[in-house]
Amino acid sequence: MPDFSVIIPCYRDEKKLHSLLKQLQRMPKCVNEIIVADGDSSITCRDICNAGGASWLPCLPCRGQQLSTGAAIAQGDVLWFLHADARISNNAFTAMKDALQRGAIGGYFTFRFDVPRQWPARILEPAIALRCRFGVPYGDQGLFILRKSYFAAGGHAPWPLFEEVPLVHGARRLGSFAALREHIFVDSRRWQRDGWWRRTWYNRKLALKFACGATPDVLAERYQ
Repeated sequence: MPDFSVIIPCYRDEKKLHSLLKQLQRMPKCVNEIIVADGDSSITCRDICNAGGASWLPCLPCRGQQLSTGAAIAQGDVLWFLHADARISNNAFTAMKDALQRGAIGGYFTFRFDVPRQWPARILEPAIALRCRFGVPYGDQGLFILRKSYFAAGGHAPWPLFEEVPLVHGARRLGSFAALREHIFVDSRRWQRDGWWRRTWYNRKLALKFACGATPDVLAERYQ
């Protein structure tokens, strides 16, 4: 089993981070380190990291910069990028190890909404899988990549949104970027709050504007 460095960007999401760190503590002993890149430089976040066996790294509140800053100090053979509100499966490390042994340089997990799930989730999840096949999986799908390949691919862009797009394109030029069947469970609170179809349409509009040349900084202001 290769050594993994887990890198988690966090911004005022300490409750979810605490839950994720507890999950990681129960995983097989292949985690070399956990780095939490805190965009709020919160003392509460620092205390949660200390209690959860993670290194606390205060950063600017920009997800792309948080991720690249964490990756720059990571020492593991494999970098695994997780959002603070993710829930991971018990077989996550085995799935990644198997993909790497088959020759992949990295990959991503299958998107699945966490509970409480409503009926639109059964439609949106296959649509997201199709988007990933022909487009780009986003950071909430637990991207992982060999450390040397991460830097060869150019790393994360220093953007607040769509920071993983250049990385995934670069990784796919280097080798196989595997789509794992194993699920990663994505927090559904934004869809619950805004409405499933309204949130989905809003996300698609952002992606379309990005594809048409809008800058991530401008889009991030609208996203907030």
